[in-house]
Amino acid sequence: MCRNIRTLANFDPPATEDEIHASALQFVRKLSGTASPSRANEEAFNSAVEEVTAAAARLIRSLTSSAPPRNREEETAKARERSMKRFA
Repeated sequence: MCRNIRTLANFDPPATEDEIHASALQFVRKLSGTASPSRANEEAFNSAVEEVTAAAARLIRSLTSSAPPRNREEETAKARERSMKRFA
């Protein structure tokens, strides 16, 4: 359920709004225990997603690091290798 919640800080290029929103959506889904809310809860669910997106964007944009920015392709390759070892 949390496949899109991943590290977004210190990448070059920086995390996109879509990546931050996808992570926020997964976070709210995890907290609420549902992938899609009922009509009665839809407004609260969507509001929470927007609030978490805004907070996450502020956090990601304000973090600083003395480490060099990470490369997306290298990090993806590392994750694939870990996954292959784990599920082989």
